Amino acid sequence: MSRMKNTLPLLGNLSVHEFLRDYWQKKPLLVRAALPQFNGLLTPQQTIKLACTEDVQARLVTQPQGGFALQQSPFSAKDFKGLSKLPWTVLVQGLNHHLPEATELLKKFAFIPHARLDDLMVSYAPKGGGVGPHFDSYDVFLLQGMGHRRWQISTQADHEMIEGAPLRILKNFKVEQEWILAPGDMLYLPPHCAHNGIAEDECMTYSIGFRTPAYQELAEQFLVYLQDRICVAGMYADPDLKTQQHPSEISPAMLRQVEQAIKQVRWDKEDIANFLGCYLSEPKPHIYFAAPESPQSLKKFKKTIINKGLYLDLKTQMLCHGNDIFMNGEAIPNVGDNYSLLRELADRRELSALTFSKEARFHKLPGELPEELPEELPEELSGNLIELLYQWYLDGFLNPL
Repeated sequence: MSRMKNTLPLLGNLSVHEFLRDYWQKKPLLVRAALPQFNGLLTPQQTIKLACTEDVQARLVTQPQGGFALQQSPFSAKDFKGLSKLPWTVLVQGLNHHLPEATELLKKFAFIPHARLDDLMVSYAPKGGGVGPHFDSYDVFLLQGMGHRRWQISTQADHEMIEGAPLRILKNFKVEQEWILAPGDMLYLPPHCAHNGIAEDECMTYSIGFRTPAYQELAEQFLVYLQDRICVAGMYADPDLKTQQHPSEISPAMLRQVEQAIKQVRWDKEDIANFLGCYLSEPKPHIYFAAPESPQSLKKFKKTIINKGLYLDLKTQMLCHGNDIFMNGEAIPNVGDNYSLLRELADRRELSALTFSKEARFHKLPGELPEELPEELPEELSGNLIELLYQWYLDGFLNPL
């Protein structure tokens, strides 16, 4: 609660409560010196190198003769040669999946639930580069790294796009406000707020995006989720079938019978929660996890995490609800007394050294553990929880410190 009331420089000395009440999904907010010492996480060269990495999603936008052209990853270094004659931009998605510092940056925005987080994107552009005026269907914080970018925004209702353009470029963009952001400055934009970013010099912008799935998308995916979990007994039967004047017509009797069968399909709040946990924690299709090349034994794994702790892999998505845990699209139901510990892991993405007491099954006590652990570990560390953590380790979802 104190975090909700305390003012944050990140939010222009607003409290989280004030920001959520007055700005979130309502109107833009410009914050000068949101992170005063921030100058970025990558150099332009590192960004281009990352864009050329096989499992990274990236886009290259060029502006030939005042228009726009788009290329999608994978890229090679030669794709970035000879671009100096044109304004251009490279955008790299999911920076938090590849850079620990990016994950640390996202923790500053933990006042927004993890279930809403999409990813951290970085864009690099020389002077004049940009992707044109557009709007997004999600909330975004635009944090300036190196250089300067001019942001023009509009709350216009006209969302007509330029036909045939490779990007969703607004046809009639009307600037209402504009600012030049310097390193450490930040601009929050709610969904559907039109904006246009233009590099004033060689610059990099970090976009913290929060997903807003369409109800149509959620409904479709929920039906997919249900198909493996429903059981409708019986088979269609019509022992009293009557002749029909028009055999091509579907009879009222058939409709009634099928209607009654389909009415057997039921779901409740827990089904919705389980679906959301699995769906929102599901990694994007291009993401894969690498198992450890030389995995520790279960016994060594136990001792390592008790002595040092553990942390989630950068690509891991972990959510919680009730007494259930959701890890990368899979549900682990009813984790019992271990829920608070696993929720802390999901909240913080790491746990320091763990121990057991009568008051709580685990405590973070760095520097207070004995130098040598007993041969027999406490029962709570020898049961299903450790086996679950160990399986996640073997799957590449987490690692010992």
